[in-house]
Amino acid sequence: MHSKLAEIEAEIEEIDLSFVERIIEQIGRGAESVIPILQAIQEYYRYLPEEALRRVCEITDITPAQITGVSTFYSQFRHRPVGRHIINMCHGTACHVKGAQMIHDAFYRHLHIPKGDDTDPEGVFTIEKVACLGCCTLAPVCQIDGVTYGHLTT
Repeated sequence: MHSKLAEIEAEIEEIDLSFVERIIEQIGRGAESVIPILQAIQEYYRYLPEEALRRVCEITDITPAQITGVSTFYSQFRHRPVGRHIINMCHGTACHVKGAQMIHDAFYRHLHIPKGDDTDPEGVFTIEKVACLGCCTLAPVCQIDGVTYGHLTT
């Protein structure tokens, strides 16, 4: 387990900023490009590494305040690495009534996810709370890497 965490930390430290420079050349340097730049960075790294965001500010007209405002306002943006597998846990009305929070808590316990975090220590699973997956008849429901699982129990 410890070696896996060390691998993840090493990956995080090795941020290839040439990608950031290439994407800025393609998208643009103006403040109006902040969302597409952040989307491209997140798609490439799977989150928004601080080093990449600093580089954006160095070579564009985009300020740190603009990046912070946009990246914290939109829930699609992440500032920490995600696991290799994403668990979307539905907390819509039907799922909530059928015990979604208990399922959510069971995932956290089983995966040993620390309080205040959303990714297990090995970097394998990230749990995301979603408003509704549109599968109310299967409540409570989650999706793991896009595959839907319904009628869940702890």
